[in-house]
Amino acid sequence: MQNLLNYSSTLYKTVKANFIFILFLLFWIISFIVTDDQTNWLVENLLVFIFLPILFFSKDVLKISKTSYLLIFLFLLMHIIGSIYAYASVPIGNVIQSYFHLLRNPYDRIVHFCFGLLMAYPISNYVRSHFKMKTRYTYILPIEIILSLSAVFELIEWMVGGVLMAGSEETYVGSQGDIWDAQKDMALAWLGAIIAMMITFGIHKISNKQG
Repeated sequence: MQNLLNYSSTLYKTVKANFIFILFLLFWIISFIVTDDQTNWLVENLLVFIFLPILFFSKDVLKISKTSYLLIFLFLLMHIIGSIYAYASVPIGNVIQSYFHLLRNPYDRIVHFCFGLLMAYPISNYVRSHFKMKTRYTYILPIEIILSLSAVFELIEWMVGGVLMAGSEETYVGSQGDIWDAQKDMALAWLGAIIAMMITFGIHKISNKQG
């Protein structure tokens, strides 16, 4: 009986510690089941298949806060929604397009902006935890990293779209006829990162004054 209680206690602590990961996996699995285009879903989630195990099994090494994991979860959740419908056809994007009389579904743009907005802080959190550098660089470096990652992603998108999605690359790339799509996506991610670091800087300033 005592062994059962000990096992239950250990299981509860494990589930509690990994709640965000478990919740994400649940949404992830459901998204694969409900999508009408599982091929596109698989291609859209190639990087997630690589990133998620690394994120999970390196928790003790990363040493980032619960806030960082929550922000990462929110971004990945937005990506899941995009992979279900294909970014150019996400329903909430259609609603926004119709309401504001836009020329295209803006969901893809929103997610790229949120990549910078939501992922800059976890990067800053990691940098502050692992490297000794002047404080100002912990705000500047995440912005530079986000811009670099955005450029790398656009290159991957171009290569994957031309190889794995040949013939239907427009669905995956989702440029919706905009020849400057890649540049605008990178600019929005960069802007999101700048805003995130400005907010982080402000919060740290207020916390230091109160301390």
